[in-house]
Amino acid sequence: MPKSQIVKREPQNFGYIRVSMKEQNADRQLIALEPYAIPPDNLFIDKKSGKNFDRPKYRSLLRKLRARDVLYIKSIDRLGRDYNEIIEQWRFLTREKSVDIKVLDMPMLDTTYCKDLLGTFIADLVLAVLSLNAQMERDNILQRQAEGIAAAKAKGVVFGRKAVEMPTDFIGIYRRWRDKELSNEQAAGLCGFSVRTLYNLTAEWRARENY
Repeated sequence: MPKSQIVKREPQNFGYIRVSMKEQNADRQLIALEPYAIPPDNLFIDKKSGKNFDRPKYRSLLRKLRARDVLYIKSIDRLGRDYNEIIEQWRFLTREKSVDIKVLDMPMLDTTYCKDLLGTFIADLVLAVLSLNAQMERDNILQRQAEGIAAAKAKGVVFGRKAVEMPTDFIGIYRRWRDKELSNEQAAGLCGFSVRTLYNLTAEWRARENY
């Protein structure tokens, strides 16, 4: 194609939203991104933990971002909650992919401004502080969860499914089922539990045999 016919790609706006669980609502972040004219196809929403960056929508976002594009996020903890990985991803986006980032809750984290050495230093310093804070918040949440579980167990609260009471002749039933002498329903009936439970338990025994 002649140089005169090459169409130069204009920078695009992108948005990234993350909530920790499927039940959580992304509306607050969506409202915050509304004023920035982000096309629907350029808006990526993950419903996963921020402990790492192994998230399907984030990976799709990376594939679509090009140099000079602008990525909008509500706050740095929406990008992630692991200190080292946030720093690594920030530098990958801004330096390797040459993408600009705007963190709406922290105007100093806006790479479209102050691209000189001092501006970069200040942005990196603020990023380090906020990233560390995001990790500390995650660590505190995990600690509170662990303490809550420990306190509940001390009060006699039982977590997880009730243990299945195994019949004394389970191994014999299992081997007959394995050798197709018994159907699923027959084996489950002899054990006194459902076919689904039979599948789960026999899968464990198969794993032991193949260990």
